[in-house]
This record gives sequence, C-alpha cells and structure tokens, in this order.
Amino acid sequence: MAELQGNALTIDEVIRVARNGEPVSITETSLSRMRISRGKVEQALRSETAVYALNTGVGLLANVRLEEASIEQMQLNLVRSHCCGVGDPLPQDVVRAMMLIRANILAMGLSGIRPIVAQRLCDLLNLGITPIVPMRGSVGASGDLAPLAHMALVLIGEGEATYGGQRLPAAECLRQASLEPLRLQAKEGISLLNGTQAMLAIGCLQLHDLKSLFQSAQIATALTLQALRGTSAAYDERLHAGRPHPGQIQSAASLRGLLAGSIRHTSSTKVQDAYCLRCVPQVHGAVWDCLLQAERVFAIELNSATDNPLLFEDDFISGGNFHGAPLALTLDQLAIALCQLAGISERRTERLMNPSLNEGLPAFLATRPGIESGLMMAQVTSAALVAEMRVLATPASACSIPTSGNQEDFVSMGMTSALKLLQSVGLCRMVLAVEWLTATRALDLRGDHFVSPLLDAARNAFRVYCPAWEGDRTMSGIMADAGEFLERADWPSILAEQEVLQA
Repeated sequence: MAELQGNALTIDEVIRVARNGEPVSITETSLSRMRISRGKVEQALRSETAVYALNTGVGLLANVRLEEASIEQMQLNLVRSHCCGVGDPLPQDVVRAMMLIRANILAMGLSGIRPIVAQRLCDLLNLGITPIVPMRGSVGASGDLAPLAHMALVLIGEGEATYGGQRLPAAECLRQASLEPLRLQAKEGISLLNGTQAMLAIGCLQLHDLKSLFQSAQIATALTLQALRGTSAAYDERLHAGRPHPGQIQSAASLRGLLAGSIRHTSSTKVQDAYCLRCVPQVHGAVWDCLLQAERVFAIELNSATDNPLLFEDDFISGGNFHGAPLALTLDQLAIALCQLAGISERRTERLMNPSLNEGLPAFLATRPGIESGLMMAQVTSAALVAEMRVLATPASACSIPTSGNQEDFVSMGMTSALKLLQSVGLCRMVLAVEWLTATRALDLRGDHFVSPLLDAARNAFRVYCPAWEGDRTMSGIMADAGEFLERADWPSILAEQEVLQA
C-alpha cells in the first residue's frame, strides 16, 4: 500500500502503483492538513481580499474579480476550457503515475482543496479507472494544463476513461464503480490543473526503464568484447581511480564483474581495442551519472507543491512552482545521453559484422556470405534508429513560445521534452536489441563456450526469447522479440540466480 503524505513519495512507489496496481491511500495526518487549509480558503471567500484563481480569473484575466455566485462555475469552466489536448492517448501507466503524483501533492495541504478531491484520485487508481488523456497540448507552464485538465474531467463525470478493459464515457465508469461525480468548489479546478505531473510521470517511468536498459548495454558490451576477442585491460580499477567520475567507476566495475571467470577475458593478447570497447566506462559512465542526476531532480519534484497560488498559514502566495524548467532540462539531457548509449552500441554492432574489423568472423555474420546477407540490414536499421534519436535529442527546453496573451511569456516545453524521451527510450532499446542479436550470434559462430558465468546466464535468458538460427531469416519479428526481452529483463534476478549457483 502506497500511503501518501505529500513529502515521501518515491519513484519505486510510482512504478508499483502505475504498472503493478498497488493500492493507494492518504494518511490521516495529510487529510487533517487538507481540512485545515480548506477552512482557510473558505474564510478567504468571506473576505474582500482578491486571491488569484479563488475569486479572480486566471492568466491574463487575473484582474477580473468574480462574484460569489460565479466562483464554482469558473472552476468547472477552467477544467472544460483547458481540455485542449490532441493526439493519441498517453499510455495508461503514464496517466496512473500522473494521478498518483497529483494526489500526493494535494496531500501536502498547501492547495486549499477538500480532501475528497485527492481521495477521489486514489479511488480511481484503486478501482482501475484511467482517464483518456491526449498526449499533446502542454507547453510545460503553468504546468501540464491540458493533460491535467483531461484527468480532472473524469472526476466531474465528463470525458472518457478506460475501466474493465473498455473505453467508456467517464460518467458510465463512475456509475459502474458506484462513485458520484465531484462538484468542484472554489480553488479546486485550478489546483487540479497547475503542475508538472504529466512530464514528471513520463520521466519517472522512463528513468526506471533506462536503469534496466543501462544494464542491458553493459552486458551487450561484455558479450561483444568476448565475441571480438577484445581485452579488458581498459577496465582496470586503477585506471578509473585516476579519473573518479562515479558513473565511470561504476561502469568499469560492472564490466569487470560481468567478465570475471571468462577464459577469453584473461588470455587476450591485444594491446588495446577501438573506442567503442575501450572507452565504454567513460561513455556509459557519463550516461549513468545523467541518470543519477535525473533521479535526484525527479525525487524532489515528486514531493513539491506545484499549485498556484499556495496557502502558507494565512497567506495566499502566487508564484511559479508549476514551471517545468527543472524537468525540461533534465528530460532533454536524458535524450542526449541516450544518443551516447545507442550510438556507441551501433558502432559495436558494425564492428561485429564488418569483415575488416571482426577478427575473423564471417561477413555480416552470415553462414554463407554472398548467398546470404546475414545481419547486414539489421545494422542498417540500427543506424536509422540512431539517426532518429539524434533528431529527438534536439532540446525542446530551448524553444519557448509565449502563450496566454503574453502573460505566460516564457514556458518550459517540458512535456515536449518528455514525449521525445518516451520515443527515444524505445528506439534505444531496439538499437541495443540488434547488438544483442549480433553479439550472441557471433559467439555462436565461433562456437565459443568460454564466456563468463554471468554472461552465460544472460545469454541463456536471451535465447529463451531469441533462439539461435541458421541461414537468412525475416528479421523484423526476431528483432521485436529481442526488444521485448530487453524490456522485460529482470537483471537482478537473472544474474543473482547465477551467483547463487556459483555459491
């Protein structure tokens, strides 16, 4: 059970709730905080003081004072008018993560909403009701307005959602689940809309996947090194202690561990290898450091108040905590880092296939080169994917376009950064899948049974998805299977199982 209290949500909990359906609740302490802050909102409504989005319009209309009778209508109108998303729906796990993070932030008690609003988000999560949220339409300030509006629309019984495997009108989903639509009161519409939860949801989920993908890249490197009869001298601990970037040290140590016990690893007579093998700790390590930096940023954002205005004691303070710049820059950096991970993998794949570089292996790893093309076109596909990733690495955070009558005149474009990253992770996975196919086939062609125990365990797990083959084959399905393996691979279990056998 994930218990929300506004200041302790973790990325691991986001993964468990978004993908595994772990139930969610809000702590009583948080509910009490929310009730207290709600009382102060109601007190402010009885005063003559103008409070942004409470008794005024929003954006450029902030100076329009609302009559008491129109306050609730304005909150409803906010949700409806901001539902301007277009394109395919966001993946279900992204929307669930978005709902969870929003509920956690509301549980901080700084937004002034009724507890029932945050609780209803938890109800939808626990019952499996997932709003349909178009993926495009957010500029990342005042946060992810359009995606969050589509999420909020379901709370009031409008829009669409999936429930029980069906896409249905939201009102029908609520009826089947015995839930009443919410009637939004003062401050509640704006408090559901202002925030960075869509881009953050994508970031957290992709970061989780990237950590596994990083391990896949490390293992692919070790397999390729074995297949190319390379030397592990460049992974020596002393070398990396002389340039102690944490990721570099981590990558080199991981490679040494993966290669431990391999006859080829200890007997290579090479002086040094090409950069795509020799410089892996420096390249992969830099990527790992980017992942750790992203983890730090995302962990802070998960428990940050991104509403506007925020209520502190008796003061309503308008500010810009909804601005997505910290996330936009981080998401862009991850897309750039992925180009490093994929680019160096594609170079290793090329080296395995090129008869001028592959240490005596047949051209393109064909059993009968000339009659067969082997994996020639798989490398072409890998090159195409890397080229696309380079386009996606163009920073969106540098591309602000003013909105809302120039009131919101410098925006983050963080959601664009997130959507680019979402695509890049899938492309990188396929680039690495091609290297896995290539390296394991090269080892098969060598008849090499002298790989390390850990690499042997990884190769055997891979062969469950992608058995060895003879002759030319239609490769798309095999490549898809390899990508599925990397997406599903539970490396701690696969490698720990081998360590248990060794013990």
